[in-house]
Amino acid sequence: MDKDTLDEHFVDEVAHEDAPILKPILYTSKRFYTVVFILVVIILIGVLAWIFQLRKGLGITGLNQPIFWGFYITNFVFFIGISHAGTLISAILRLARAEWRRAITRSAEVITVLVLFFGVFNIITDLGQPGRMFKVFTDGKLSSPLLWDVLSISLYLAASAIYLYLPLIPDIALMRDKFKSKTKRLFYRILALNWKGTEKQWAILEKAISIMAVVVIPVAVSVHTVVSYVFAMTIQPMWHSTIFGPYFVTGAIFSGIAALIIAMYFIRRSYHLEDYLKPIHFNNLGLLLLVMSLLWFYFTFTENLTAFYGAEPAHLTVFWSKFIGGYAPYFWTMVGSCFVIPLVILSNRRTRTVTGTTIASVSVIIGMWLERFTIVLPTLINPRLPYEKGMYHPTWIEFAVTAGCFATFILLYVLFTKFFPIVSIWEVKEGKEIGVKETEERIKSYLPGKEKENLK
Repeated sequence: MDKDTLDEHFVDEVAHEDAPILKPILYTSKRFYTVVFILVVIILIGVLAWIFQLRKGLGITGLNQPIFWGFYITNFVFFIGISHAGTLISAILRLARAEWRRAITRSAEVITVLVLFFGVFNIITDLGQPGRMFKVFTDGKLSSPLLWDVLSISLYLAASAIYLYLPLIPDIALMRDKFKSKTKRLFYRILALNWKGTEKQWAILEKAISIMAVVVIPVAVSVHTVVSYVFAMTIQPMWHSTIFGPYFVTGAIFSGIAALIIAMYFIRRSYHLEDYLKPIHFNNLGLLLLVMSLLWFYFTFTENLTAFYGAEPAHLTVFWSKFIGGYAPYFWTMVGSCFVIPLVILSNRRTRTVTGTTIASVSVIIGMWLERFTIVLPTLINPRLPYEKGMYHPTWIEFAVTAGCFATFILLYVLFTKFFPIVSIWEVKEGKEIGVKETEERIKSYLPGKEKENLK
């Protein structure tokens, strides 16, 4: 990064090993302002489009009867799925004591907290008027999956925010002690919660993180399961399926890993954190992505095979619209993006590089958005009841709002890196000082007597 702007309020004493991680906070390049400007322009266009929609109503979008869901619900399911990048992946790796996780957990956890807001925003946008969201609480019934959705996402957001904040506290305290500016010191002092790094505080923090890691996994699984219930609890063709719960959770983890890899790639390249985000991290996440790609293909194949073999006319109408009909280009692009491209790249060690893994992840992100699109639209266009078939053509309003959501997410993620270390400083230090020894002891415990003695 070009050292164009140096934060003069930062003390001179910065530990040598901490310098690369703190560099994004200390220095701001012209390229940073260029990226922020472009993102702000896209956001403003999206805001103007949304305001225009609020004034004119949903009639200016492509939504109609019977197509009451379109881009916005696709975005909702997509963003909620990406949220599994953080808490679920991070929690599993933490509980499994995977030492290579230390440099990537925070970048994953930030994704979770931010994208949840945009998932909720797309629901509000799809309602037409924001005030209608309160009807879920005033008129909602416990038997409605929509109310389950609101409750599960609210709980997930709270748990994810806590899970992100707890490991941040020691690094926030470090920032508090490094800054000279009274304003910035006050900002970090409030967030640091009087952290002094005592033995008692460390014990409490580590216990709290462990508890949250256990809690957040079932919460995360329940969220996308409940999201699937919004579809599966209806009798619409190709929606009323018992496989939707695990299918949606698998797709969420799949797209979440891909989003994390893409974020890591740009963090690594923009902030020159090659010593922290190493090829081994991309290799390991690439292998996880490959496994999830195979699992996703299994669920996709099973779902469509069951619908085809059952030969129920309403289901077959939707089935053929995806395989050879108007939605065939989207469906087969999805299959290629989610299965063929990742399989070719990630199954070969020579192409499972930093760049190769990122290319596969971009392909997966595109494919998983298309997957949500092909779940929502073909069913609505071919309703079970004897209505006329619908048509859906998204307008510039929906494209602009969607682009604005992605731009806002990226902007908030970038701004986070300017205030907080995107790589956990204390966890990396702990890995160097304690993790190596613990890993060696753990390996010794796996081995039988003689081999164990030889390692001593």
